[in-house]
Amino acid sequence: MTGDIQKVDGGITAPQGFVAAGVHAGLKKEKKDLALIVSEVPAAAAAVYTRNRVKAAPLIVTKEHLKTGIARAIVCNSGNANACTGERGYRDAREMAAITAEAIGCEPWQVVVASTGVIGVPLPMNKISAGIRAAVEKLAVDGGSDAAAAIMTTDTRKKEIAVQLPLGGATVTIAGIAKGSGMIHPNMGTMLCFLTTDVAMEQPDLDQALRAVVDRTFNMVTVDGDTSTNDMAVILANGCAGNAPLTIEDHAAFRAGLEYVCRHLARLIARDGEGATKLITVEVRRAASEAEARLVARTVAGSNLVKSAIFGADANWGRILCAAGYSGAEIDPERVDIYLESRAGCEQMAMDGEPLPFCEEKAAAILREEEITITLDLNQGTATATAWGCDLTYDYVKINASYRT
Repeated sequence: MTGDIQKVDGGITAPQGFVAAGVHAGLKKEKKDLALIVSEVPAAAAAVYTRNRVKAAPLIVTKEHLKTGIARAIVCNSGNANACTGERGYRDAREMAAITAEAIGCEPWQVVVASTGVIGVPLPMNKISAGIRAAVEKLAVDGGSDAAAAIMTTDTRKKEIAVQLPLGGATVTIAGIAKGSGMIHPNMGTMLCFLTTDVAMEQPDLDQALRAVVDRTFNMVTVDGDTSTNDMAVILANGCAGNAPLTIEDHAAFRAGLEYVCRHLARLIARDGEGATKLITVEVRRAASEAEARLVARTVAGSNLVKSAIFGADANWGRILCAAGYSGAEIDPERVDIYLESRAGCEQMAMDGEPLPFCEEKAAAILREEEITITLDLNQGTATATAWGCDLTYDYVKINASYRT
């Protein structure tokens, strides 16, 4: 744990003034498929969205609503993305907001709308409407885990976390849930993240903190190179902690807490990549700049050849250097050192871009672990960056070959 940041139980509803629910509305055969998160009071709100030019209707509607910088609720369905559905899609997304607003007693523009699932299929609004009303009836402080389950698609596990830290003379809580398994790539992508906090903070500061943290966490995750139409990360800050106005030091501490939450969720997304058996962490050291370090880290983590080699426990370090070389960063290949590390040990594979004698058996043992770290020391500066990915397995193809069926 970092400094004063402490993990706590409760998930998305751990911050004061939040309730949540997750229900089965019938979009999926059996699993929960509609989530609702509600702040008891209006909250400052900020969001970051996919950079895909094809954007789903709920995302467009949410962008319109959050121009105010205020929100009371987040409603999200899984099983249907409501993307590429024409004018009907926009009407349906706005209706989701209107139904939610009427049920909890707020304005439609105070509702964040999100969807995830199959693209190009209209929403069954009779099921959505009934699901929202059922979720409102089940809103509870202990409903966060159900909400985390309801936003999942091909995810195999829930992704949730909550932390506390002292800020402005009060104890502030930051929490989040996320979904993401496939179509994951930098610039958001298929991932949703909903964050709550009871800190009292001005909206522009909240927005700035979210954008900075997303760049260092969710935009450093890659599973398969695809960026979805529905991705967003949204944060609500309702001020219920009652903290004093934040100092410069407090703002830095809040950002550290938010980054801890998002980094945890980002790692869970990478570990839960479709068909994945291993989490890959790529650490780049001593780069000329942070931008260069990020380029190298993301490219190595996203290389299909590197991912395949990790799956097969093949210490083919040349693929790592190759990926760094085409990343677009101005690296000097003759200065790069490469290491492989896991619970089974650490092995240096290359120094100054040239091979070192290494033990194949030990390297294979390192790569057979469930979490592997690839380190590239560029020996060109002082900047660092970390990216996360997963191995590429046969099951990835099986999952995506029959996603609709």
